[in-house]
Amino acid sequence: MRKSVLALLMIFVLLLAGTASAEAKDYKDFKLAAVFQTAIEEPWDGAIHQACLLLQKELGFTYEFTEKVGAADFERVLREYAERGFDLIVGDAFLAGEEPSRRIAKDYPEVAFAFGSEFTFQEPNYSVFDNWIHEPSYLCGIIAGRMTKTNTLGIVAAIPIAEVNRLVHAFKQGALSVNPAVKVKVAYIGSWFDPPKAKEATLAQIEAGADLIFAERFGVFEAAKEKGVLAFGNMMDQHALAPEVVITGPVWNMEPTVRHSIDAVRNKEWKAEDLREWSMMARGGAYLAPFHEFQQKLPPEVIKEVRELEAKIMNGQFTVPVVETELKTD
Repeated sequence: MRKSVLALLMIFVLLLAGTASAEAKDYKDFKLAAVFQTAIEEPWDGAIHQACLLLQKELGFTYEFTEKVGAADFERVLREYAERGFDLIVGDAFLAGEEPSRRIAKDYPEVAFAFGSEFTFQEPNYSVFDNWIHEPSYLCGIIAGRMTKTNTLGIVAAIPIAEVNRLVHAFKQGALSVNPAVKVKVAYIGSWFDPPKAKEATLAQIEAGADLIFAERFGVFEAAKEKGVLAFGNMMDQHALAPEVVITGPVWNMEPTVRHSIDAVRNKEWKAEDLREWSMMARGGAYLAPFHEFQQKLPPEVIKEVRELEAKIMNGQFTVPVVETELKTD
């Protein structure tokens, strides 16, 4: 009897090992590519890249990427990945990448495409995603509204398109929800990545009285450090870039989106869809960055207020409004 039980246990262990080995092999043979219009240091594309790296380390698939791809090269780079047999190609299609990425997806219906876009998905194989981090942006606005001494806040953003506008509107709405006297100064720098221009815009806002700045783009922190004002990061936990300046910020976690996409392709369940739900707080696709040393600097009642609303957002008791029109300076 004992030998029979041991034999059954051995068979069970071997079956488990075989299953695990098969799963590992499935991922090992998987090929993921990414095409980025900016450098991966830029937070938007950086969030996608970091998610791909994290999952590559965990699952062991092949991952290749090309950064700083201009409009003239976008089609060529994308087509090369498709020709080389990559299973899934991700990236940002905003502006220059929209037309070529959608056209190439039609040419390669056997390849799955998932691109950041302000437009809808395209049958049969082109899904879209975006940084739906307006929820933690709203929470940042609450902190700013409570902490400002001048009742003037600044926002330095990229380009007035939907995915940018909803973040800056949410920040302002959060501030107004706790401080109706707040006024907001807004600067769109006309670029995804131009730190000198962002710094210049920040200095102008500080000169005009802004004492907290929402850094939707790179370049704000240097000006904030020089002038002794506080700021909120964006896309990633940017505390390490300026520990004395960055209170917190909305974080975009692309890992749920990329994982869902990989598994859908691997399980032959891929379809064209809007992947937005995977970038929301309830799915773990967005969250408020840690306060770090500001945990001790912020008033406890402000932290409590933020955490309570955060919980309501997570369980569906509170919905942050989505406004995608261009935000104007008050």
